[in-house]
Amino acid sequence: MEKTLSLKIPEMDCPEESQLLKKTLTGLKGVNRLDTFLLSKELRVDYDERLLSKDDIIKAVEETGMSATMTDVGTPAVRKEELERGKKRQLIFTSLSGLLAVSGLLLSLKGLPGDVTIPLYLGAMLIGGLRIALKGLRAARALDLDMNFLMTVAVIGAAAIGEWGEGAMVIFLFSLAQLLESYSLDRARNALRSLMDLSPQEALVRRDGRETILPVEEVRLGDTVVVRPSERVPLDGVVTDGYSHVNQAPITGESTPVKKYVGQEVFAGTINKEGALEFRVTHIAKDTTLAHIVHRVEECQSQRAPFQSFVERFARVYTPAVIALAFLVAIVPPLLTDSAFIPWIYKGLVLLVISCPCALVIATPVSLLSGITCAARNGVLIKGGVHLEEAGRIKAIAFDKTGTLTKGAPEVVDVLPLSTNSLSHDRFLGIAAAIELRSEHHLGGAILRRAREDGIEPLEATGFQAIPGKGASALVEGRKYYIGNTKLFRDFLGIPISPVEATLSGLQTQGKTVMLVGGADGLLGIITVADDIRRSGVEALPKLKHNGIEKILMLTGDNGGTAKTIASRLAVDEYFAELSPEDKVTAVRECIKRYGKTAMVGDGVNDAPAMAAATLGIAMGTVGTDTALETADIALMSDDLSKLPFALALSRRTLRVIKENIAFALIIKAVFLTLIIPGWTTLWMAVGADMGASLLVIFNGLRLLRYNP
Repeated sequence: MEKTLSLKIPEMDCPEESQLLKKTLTGLKGVNRLDTFLLSKELRVDYDERLLSKDDIIKAVEETGMSATMTDVGTPAVRKEELERGKKRQLIFTSLSGLLAVSGLLLSLKGLPGDVTIPLYLGAMLIGGLRIALKGLRAARALDLDMNFLMTVAVIGAAAIGEWGEGAMVIFLFSLAQLLESYSLDRARNALRSLMDLSPQEALVRRDGRETILPVEEVRLGDTVVVRPSERVPLDGVVTDGYSHVNQAPITGESTPVKKYVGQEVFAGTINKEGALEFRVTHIAKDTTLAHIVHRVEECQSQRAPFQSFVERFARVYTPAVIALAFLVAIVPPLLTDSAFIPWIYKGLVLLVISCPCALVIATPVSLLSGITCAARNGVLIKGGVHLEEAGRIKAIAFDKTGTLTKGAPEVVDVLPLSTNSLSHDRFLGIAAAIELRSEHHLGGAILRRAREDGIEPLEATGFQAIPGKGASALVEGRKYYIGNTKLFRDFLGIPISPVEATLSGLQTQGKTVMLVGGADGLLGIITVADDIRRSGVEALPKLKHNGIEKILMLTGDNGGTAKTIASRLAVDEYFAELSPEDKVTAVRECIKRYGKTAMVGDGVNDAPAMAAATLGIAMGTVGTDTALETADIALMSDDLSKLPFALALSRRTLRVIKENIAFALIIKAVFLTLIIPGWTTLWMAVGADMGASLLVIFNGLRLLRYNP
């Protein structure tokens, strides 16, 4: 039976520890899958509990010299305190190592003999290097020659050939660089933690007429929660009393507060403004919209984006190759040229130090997580690095019309019984409403609303049947009636529509969606519905062109006339009308053939097949919608299409930063490898260059957290 174990690993600070854990645990019988989350310091293991226990996994982790705590044990504050203690220890040891190394160097410059300086250098090596040496030995035992092992060999080698000063400076600089790298990565971790901290840890709950403050984990479904002015909403729910405006920017990125009154949804992490609200809890703490967002952002660390996979494959070949080269540099030239061994051994040690691909390995995940966290802060949920990369390469975007480019709240405009029938307005609308009573289609809802406004009760109907892409039918008072588009009557039922074609054409050119109502023996009348265009769409679509999108398309099941009118008011290059869900899939695949990588933007549920067929599926208006959060590659939490240009611009910027980081890391390696041969690179210069490159790519990636186009 498969189980999942999540562990916090406080000592997992860099790719070396992550790689060591993978090598150690994948060798255990019963481990089915293993993911390390470097930035959240978490290890997740899927294992067969018949072959392996939790204790076995924790023991294997501890054998690497790292500690493991189950994520559901202890409080976050305790874990953070332990982490801070470890950092303080490392800071003290690094400072002492630096003090001894610099003291030895200064005394050496003053001409004091080795009897005075070597003990200082040795002290610097032991204090600063013991932790590094232990890590390196554990890695070597797992057949993983990581940076800690290479640095240990380099320092011992430097001491063996009499370069005590360089060995001491190398260990100090390396220890300092590791400390700085850890603090730098903490910035990315804090950005992720800030998402978690959006939601309060306590809630004011009313039970049995009494108000009690409880931890959010103890609040049950159906409980009534009270939120005072200026407080954050602790859980998802539906307002049962009160009126206020709520700032939903932390979840949806919306710039203006949203009205909340009885029946409206509220979401954990949002901020109540001036009024008090009471709401009924609809999602417990672990299932809120915010919890889903945080989970998705955390999960993205385990997904290997194309750039990341390439770099890791490259590193697996590059590191052993350079280690072998270092050995050859130290041994072969002296043997062939009969020259002294010491200078060549020194060059081999420098090559060892410069060989570790730290900067390369860490460049991509830091940039991707920073980009994804920035997107989440702005109401855009990107489901992993692979999707962030894909968004940066999109050439065409296809939009669903209803509910995406339009508001999705259509209203009936015209109710037109045919003069050839003796049906009254009320009777005609009553038949249409009777068919739509069981329908889930948004146009059916518009007809029912209009019937209620006119005081008309839907007639009795049975045998409702949806006809996908065309309409619906039902038995009304024992007789079968149909409602739908022209395809339904002309192609499916074989009923001629030529008597009303001129009328239909005129209505469609006004941007109205036309529905026909009739029976098996002919048409009864026409109902038109109109849906306003989203203002955000008018502003957003031209910006997409500025962000490198070559083609913008609109896909709709609506008639050609309405589609043409909507398209003319937007920056749409092409439109396809009267499409069934299957037709939309075909249209998306055709777009991919013609234009390359194509995104499909829809509501995340109705357009799921087309979104799945696209290179990238983008769902909009998904706040509170679990299904859409699960199905889309990218989710716009609000109905604001202006978030789409932001998401694409951010993804392109992230790709650029990753390329910059990889190029920078490779150039640094190439320069210092070249400078080794003439002997212009020293050990301490090599470690400074290697760890300096790691810090620079981290800082470059972290800049994405503040990205604002």
